[in-house]
Amino acid sequence: MKMIQMNKNVPASSAIGLGCMRLTGLENSKTVRELIDVSMEAGINFFDHADIYAGGEAEAEFGKVLTPKLRSQMVIQTKCAIRPGICYDFSKEHILKSVDGSLQRLNTEYIDILLLHRPDALMEPEEVAEAFSALKKAGKVRCFGVSNHNPMQMELLNSCLEEPLCVNQIQFSVAHCPTIDGGLNVNIHNDAGCNRDGSVIEYCRLKKMTIQAWSPFQYGMFEGVFIGNEKFPELNAVMNRLAKKYQVTPNAIAVAWIMRHPANIQTIVGSTSAKRVQDICKASDVCLTRDEWYEMYLSAGKLLP
Repeated sequence: MKMIQMNKNVPASSAIGLGCMRLTGLENSKTVRELIDVSMEAGINFFDHADIYAGGEAEAEFGKVLTPKLRSQMVIQTKCAIRPGICYDFSKEHILKSVDGSLQRLNTEYIDILLLHRPDALMEPEEVAEAFSALKKAGKVRCFGVSNHNPMQMELLNSCLEEPLCVNQIQFSVAHCPTIDGGLNVNIHNDAGCNRDGSVIEYCRLKKMTIQAWSPFQYGMFEGVFIGNEKFPELNAVMNRLAKKYQVTPNAIAVAWIMRHPANIQTIVGSTSAKRVQDICKASDVCLTRDEWYEMYLSAGKLLP
């Protein structure tokens, strides 16, 4: 498994991480532990959570099977700031309270990485900095990042932080990559050329931030999975051919497409199938050619100007 060093205070992390949002869909704690064990045997040491996943129950299910030995072999990330149906909350009080809740549910003394889940329009960067500083000094969080943020939002936060943000988690797949579309259609008056995110990939590369890709098999905003979907016949034909060539599954090819990008993107996969996780991890051994990468991009319905 390819490894990524995201921050000096955090151990090297697997380039494929397990997203734990759906853990509550598993039968019992035994199957949760089996999924974790199989993932780690396949090379995964990175586990992604959020305080809102299943209302906190996903973290709790994970915490039920977490032992000191397992914890020492893991990098655990969680997210906070979404108050469902109410607001996004970057207040110091909410951040501190959220972390304490996650620590209790996860059954751990510290979180390796804490992300702010969605941008808060009422963000006070000085207040966020106070919260981060308090958490780090207390040994509760080792480093910090964000999710779904644009470059200027990150710049504003970094202007007050003691240490710069180390992660930005964004939705990214071959069928949903507007940041790639915008970069390829510079100075062209078309929809693809609309810069919707402020060149977030280039910004993160310049700042040495790790980009994490969520929903690597989805198209649109939760519209569905593109693998095996009749809406994407050309893309599936290409993925099936490449899967046969590299002797992996189409899911692994979809992840290999993400991993081929020089931004060193970490992919978060949310499968609860141990076999599927094993198959996806084989993407780490696949290096698509430049022609194959662009062929997949074009077969997803994209155009080069």
